[in-house]
Amino acid sequence: MPVTAGSIQQTEQAATPYTGVVSVATDRGQGTGTLLYDGRAVLTAAHILEGSGPLTQASAQFTTPEGSFQQGFEQYAIHPNYDAGNNNYDLALLWFDEPVAAAATRHSPYRLDNENRATADMLGYGATGTGEDGYTVPSNNVRRLVENRLETDAATLKATLGDRMGWDPAPGEQLVADFDNGQDANDALGQLINQPGLGLGETEGLIAPGDSGGPALIDDAIAGVASYTASLSTPTTRPDVNATSDSSYGEIAGFQRVSSNQQWIDQSLRAEYPNAPQSPDEVSTTVVEGDSASTYAYFMLSFDGDRDTPDELLSVDYRTEDGTAEAGQDYIAAEGTLILYPGETEAVIPVEVLSDTLVEGNETFSLSVYDPVGGDFGEGVEELTATRTIIDDDGMMV
Repeated sequence: MPVTAGSIQQTEQAATPYTGVVSVATDRGQGTGTLLYDGRAVLTAAHILEGSGPLTQASAQFTTPEGSFQQGFEQYAIHPNYDAGNNNYDLALLWFDEPVAAAATRHSPYRLDNENRATADMLGYGATGTGEDGYTVPSNNVRRLVENRLETDAATLKATLGDRMGWDPAPGEQLVADFDNGQDANDALGQLINQPGLGLGETEGLIAPGDSGGPALIDDAIAGVASYTASLSTPTTRPDVNATSDSSYGEIAGFQRVSSNQQWIDQSLRAEYPNAPQSPDEVSTTVVEGDSASTYAYFMLSFDGDRDTPDELLSVDYRTEDGTAEAGQDYIAAEGTLILYPGETEAVIPVEVLSDTLVEGNETFSLSVYDPVGGDFGEGVEELTATRTIIDDDGMMV
C-alpha cells in the first residue's frame, strides 16, 4: 500500500486494534481480508477467488501482539451478483471451521449511508512505495495502514467520463478515493469531475496489488472492500503524476460498498452459525464452556408485530455486560446492530464463549438490546436484557 513520500516506512504498530485484518492466500490469488463479528468468517474480494474448478487451498495469516498464526478456511461464498468485467459486487466470504483466537479483533459492516466524504483507515498486505514513484516494493506480508477519503460513487465518474472509463459501475455500489499530493494538477476527482480535494497530507495512501479485499474502516466498521485501481484521463487532463497505472499520485481506487450489501453478509453468516436455534423455544440459556474450541451462546430477537411496509427494516442495537463472567477471559464482548430484513421475524445474536481448562464454577453474563427502529419493546420499555450461564465442565466426572 503506497504512502506519501516521507512516510514510506509507516506501518501499523502492534498496539493498534487491527489484528483482525489478515493476509489471505489461495491457490488462485493473494490479498487481504477482515474478520467479521462472528469470529469465523472473513470478508474479502471475490476476484482473488476467481478461477475454474474447485478452490483447493485457502488460508489466512494473523498477526497479533500474542504472535502470528495461520488458519485454513473450510468454505467460501462469492456474492451472487459478482460481475468481474465491471468490478461490481466484488465481495466474498470465507469461513473457518470454528472461531479464531480472541486476540484477533472482530469487525462489523458499516450500516449507515453517509460514506461519501468520510475519511477511512485503509489496511492491507500489498506492495508499497511512494506516491511519486508508485509501488516499487513487493508485498512482504506486512500489514500497513494509511488514510484516505471516500469521495464519490464510481457511477458519478462514469456519468461524466462515459466511454473513457472502461467499466460500468452499478449505481451506489463502488466507493472511490483518489491519491492526492496537495497539487491541483494531480487531484484526480477535481480534474475529472470537478470535485476538488487536495488530500490528507502524509497519512494519505492508496491500495496496490496484494491489498485487494482489504478494508476501508470508518469507526472500525467495514465501509468498503478494496477492489481495483485505475489511471483515468480525458483529452484535456491527465492527473496521474507518471501516466502509469501503479498506484501513484493522481490515480483512483475503487472499494465495494458494504452498507448496501449488509443483508447478504448478515444472512450468509446467520446461515452458517453452528447449532443455532431456529425458533424462540429452541433458545438455551446455558452453554457448556468446553476445553479447547470456543463455542457460541445465542440470543434471539423475535418480532411478532406488523411492519408498516413489507420491505421495512427492523433493528436494535446490542451490547454484552459482565456478570460473574468477564469479557476477554470468559467470553468475547459483543456490541453492534442486529437487523431483521424483509421476510425475517427473528434472528440470533451469537456471543463467543472462550474455552479453558480452569476449574472456576458456573458464570453468567448478559446481553442487552436497545434503541429499536421500526418497532418497540412495549409501552415504557426502553431496554431488554437476557442472561446466559456458562457451565464450567472442568473437573466434571462422568
